[in-house]
Amino acid sequence: MRFLGSLRENRARRRKALRERAEQEAASANAASPDTKSPEATPAEIQSAEPQAAANQSSTPPPTETVQDLLRKVATKEPMSEATKAEKPKEEKLSAVEVFKQESNHLLSPIPEELVDGTDHFGKASIQLIKHHGTYQQDNRDTRKSKGKSYSFMVRSAIPGGKLTSAQMMAELDLCDEVGNTTLRITTRQGLQLHGVLKSNLKQVIRRINDVQLTTLAACGDVERNVMCSPCPYKTDPVYDQMQELADKIAKHLQPRTRAYHELWLTDDETGEKQLAGGGSNGHTIEPIYGPTYLPRKFKTGIGLPGDNSADIYSQDLGLLAICENWNIIGYNVLVGGGFGTTPSAKKTFAAIAQPMAFVSATQAVDVAEAIVKVQRDFGNRADRKVARLKYLIHNWGLDRFKQKVEEYYGAQLQSPRPVSIESHNDGMGWHAQGDGRFFYGLNVENGRIKDEGLYRLKTALRQICGTLAPPLRLTPHQGLIFCDIEANDRAKIEKILREHCVPLTEETSSARRWSMACPALPTCGLAITESERALPSMMDEFEKELKQIGLQDEVFTTRMTGCPNGCARPYNSDIGLVGKTADKYTIFLGGRVQGDRLNFVYKDLVPTAEVVPTLVAVFRHFKDARQEGESFGDFCHRQGADQLLAACDN
Repeated sequence: MRFLGSLRENRARRRKALRERAEQEAASANAASPDTKSPEATPAEIQSAEPQAAANQSSTPPPTETVQDLLRKVATKEPMSEATKAEKPKEEKLSAVEVFKQESNHLLSPIPEELVDGTDHFGKASIQLIKHHGTYQQDNRDTRKSKGKSYSFMVRSAIPGGKLTSAQMMAELDLCDEVGNTTLRITTRQGLQLHGVLKSNLKQVIRRINDVQLTTLAACGDVERNVMCSPCPYKTDPVYDQMQELADKIAKHLQPRTRAYHELWLTDDETGEKQLAGGGSNGHTIEPIYGPTYLPRKFKTGIGLPGDNSADIYSQDLGLLAICENWNIIGYNVLVGGGFGTTPSAKKTFAAIAQPMAFVSATQAVDVAEAIVKVQRDFGNRADRKVARLKYLIHNWGLDRFKQKVEEYYGAQLQSPRPVSIESHNDGMGWHAQGDGRFFYGLNVENGRIKDEGLYRLKTALRQICGTLAPPLRLTPHQGLIFCDIEANDRAKIEKILREHCVPLTEETSSARRWSMACPALPTCGLAITESERALPSMMDEFEKELKQIGLQDEVFTTRMTGCPNGCARPYNSDIGLVGKTADKYTIFLGGRVQGDRLNFVYKDLVPTAEVVPTLVAVFRHFKDARQEGESFGDFCHRQGADQLLAACDN
């Protein structure tokens, strides 16, 4: 149980409001459904931690106190149990974002009033709350000095496993032209992002996305984000369908239930009727999983295979590694505590890869995922957002204690993880037989940006392919695009359309460029320190030439670039990580690998943009001369270490 506490000067007033609201919500929930659990207490005093015990499992003792027990004891000053006292953290002032969530009435207020106030931006509270609805407020930093802040919005669609139809892609392309900045972006989490949307157009954009059965709900914010999964559409391997089905189940199960989303964005302006097209369900006025203040910070989940870690499961708060027998998933190794956001000035922050915690059967996976989310909900840090991710809770507690708490919430003990490790990463690029007589084609999309620029007209090519052949589509975790269910006689048509629009085929893309990706960074990201997406293509132009000269043009290694240390493009487990440190300078990380199961290390800090490629080329020359047979670039750097590499290359 976690007692969050209130601000001292408002304690008496909040206790009264606590009792009244709890009684009202309990009556409402019981009236709506006799099987629905009582609602959690208001966050002004308590963040609930009511464990969910499996109906047929009772091997673990029940939780020490229920939410209603704590509610009563807060109101009456009755002492808590010793077990609860031992776990209750020291009373701390909540962060500003927690207060905003507390007072929002499940992510609603004050957004409605500000949405129609005639300004081009939102206030501080709404800026944080709208993230849960799938949008970020941004301004153009290229023109900030000359014109002041010019506000627009990024709108992100959550697409579990990256699965969408051609019609849905066409709808997003229409929006980027009509109300965006004319580009669409495939994210590093298999979603789609519109940029440059004005505040006055937000409602129509979100509603139109829902009209094609997509949603922006929970694409951002302190909730379960888009659930990642290998997107490859192999038909002869049922394991891929099983993983993708689990991604859908987890996404649906952990989606916020608040009706605020539908009230804000999907209500018909003329009739007042709420449209429930894209997410949520009618009748829920409370959050049975998240409670009224949601999670302390964002929560990310990915599902992968030992032979296909394209979902980068070690980078996630929750990673599920499928264990297979006879072409069937029998269960998952549960990995917990990954996460890459850091603040260099705050030594308490760090990047972490997830640790194996348990093995669960395929039928247990959703309920165990819920238990993990609830433990983070109730014990994650709500005072300091810099250390609010799950990785810090596990770091403070230790994995054993964390597992015990998850077992308590789940209602049964969990098995130890199986001795299985990651072997490879299948990016799905190029032509592949699906196994049903048809094919899929993975197209490399540089940094995920879908645009028409000069002779390069990917956006127009996609309109033609989606409008004529209408293939099902998949977005990849490396910002690529897969065309599915292609008939043998349509393969040439796909390639012809792409060539006519000067879109390089994957087969014509260098290995270095194919395995690279970047975050958007400048000019729209408010956290960016320096360039990323706009800088990486020219770096790759130079890098390709150098690698070809030394005969390593076919070497496979991952390069990931971010404009700040927050790590949105997952640079901390790649072979090469380029992280913006200050204006026009980067920290170079080396020693991760394609498999994604190892952190890299700082090789050089504060490297100017012009020196990044020469610095890397020196390491590759040494790699060619000193590598062991079959050794990858990341493994070589890991074996050598920073000191040996610097001694050999920095001269």
